[in-house]
Amino acid sequence: MAVTGAFAPTGTRPVRWYNYAAYGSNDVLGAGSMAIISAWVLIFYTTFCGLEAWQAGLIFLVARVLDAIASPIIGHISDNMGDTPLGRRFGRRRFFILAAIPLLPSFAIMWVDGQGFWYYLATYVLFELVYAMEIIPYETLAAEMGKDFKTKARFATTRILFAQASAILAGFLPGWLIEALGKDSADTFLYMGILFAILFMVAAGLLFLFSWERPASEIAALRPAGDQRPSVGSAIRALYRNLFSTFRIRAFRLHLGMYLGGYISQDVFNAAFTFFVVFALAGSFSAVASLLGWMYVVQFVAVMIASYVAVRQSPSRAYQLAAASFALGVVALLTLWNAGVRSTDALIWVPILLAGLGRGALNYIPWATYNYMADVDEIVTGRRREGAFAGVMTFVRKMTQSAAVFGVTSIMSFGGFVSGAKVQSEQAIHTLALVLGIGTIGVLLFGILVSTRFKLNSATHDVLMEEIDRLKRGETGITPENRAIVEDLSGWRYEQLWGRNPVA
Repeated sequence: MAVTGAFAPTGTRPVRWYNYAAYGSNDVLGAGSMAIISAWVLIFYTTFCGLEAWQAGLIFLVARVLDAIASPIIGHISDNMGDTPLGRRFGRRRFFILAAIPLLPSFAIMWVDGQGFWYYLATYVLFELVYAMEIIPYETLAAEMGKDFKTKARFATTRILFAQASAILAGFLPGWLIEALGKDSADTFLYMGILFAILFMVAAGLLFLFSWERPASEIAALRPAGDQRPSVGSAIRALYRNLFSTFRIRAFRLHLGMYLGGYISQDVFNAAFTFFVVFALAGSFSAVASLLGWMYVVQFVAVMIASYVAVRQSPSRAYQLAAASFALGVVALLTLWNAGVRSTDALIWVPILLAGLGRGALNYIPWATYNYMADVDEIVTGRRREGAFAGVMTFVRKMTQSAAVFGVTSIMSFGGFVSGAKVQSEQAIHTLALVLGIGTIGVLLFGILVSTRFKLNSATHDVLMEEIDRLKRGETGITPENRAIVEDLSGWRYEQLWGRNPVA
């Protein structure tokens, strides 16, 4: 059983259960680290590190902006890494995964208490760059290892199941550590960081061992005649032109709108939720950990439900149902708070259930559809640009996420939030409630609106792949039905496809 070869013909090498498992396990890093950071880093900075809310948000903003700038560059380099000696030996994607393994302990040093603003900024930036170095090449591997709709859907499902499992651990683990170390111990977060850093390294190692990429000959065959590996200067000049050309693919634009609607709504919710439970619902850190842990358990179940609905009906329909459930959960949470319910009351589990069902599906659907974006791009350009799409996804995600979190923390500070205080003013609590409600639901409505125009599903993807194979064979002629489908997905007239357009 050969598992370490960098290249194998796509569609001819069978994908075994351990390949799915190794691929999915890497989202312990992808989603697990983000679950921890989104739930705990702001409260850690403001409670144990002496930072104001806006300072904590500023660290988040600066780190994510720098990461967003670096991410497309990493994606571009990985697209062209196959022409280098290291790329030929380890793979153009897998080289980055291998190189990131010894750097992943950078996650643990973020959680040392009693340091200053610049320490927390530097350690957060370092981890974000290591994260991008590993995650962006990883996000291309499902498209590299699988070709058909069902195989890619299995990759996405496995990934999100691991993501939700790691999020469950990220929710419950702080509560367990708090019980062991005491509720006021900052060591809770340091030990959590160390344990997760070890898990990250193990997962990245398994991914490297049990993954592969498209063969170099297949990648070379998709290049225009006479095309050479770009110089550093020409690569940098071409970088943003090539990357932002992905916005000219209609399915990707709509996919990105759904992705941001589902994820930014969660960014706003996550940034405010921990503070809301502690100060508005009179909860402890242990209560927050319990609520988050069980919410992630529900999200795990929701992924399996969403994977069924997305295949049997459509990703857009599953998305709309998920967004509605999440919005109802937020409304229920605020209604119960207004009625005097606290974190220990049984009714609090109603919004946790509704929000968890929606959030789990919203996490799954964009990554399930993302695996097909390079296919839509291929019929437009005649090229494979998985790295470019991964880079753009990360770039836009990080920029918008940083703005959302900084916006929430700035509004909190403006609304009277006092860092380190055991009790907050009524004004500060009402500000948290407004952010949680209006911010989360407003972004969800945007995502729902975009989803009504998204037409990619199992049937339309089959048509897309059929037309790509036909164009590769040099055949002409297309049925009116197939023409309408590929034009809707691509956003281009059929006569302009397969490289006959400015995008290519």
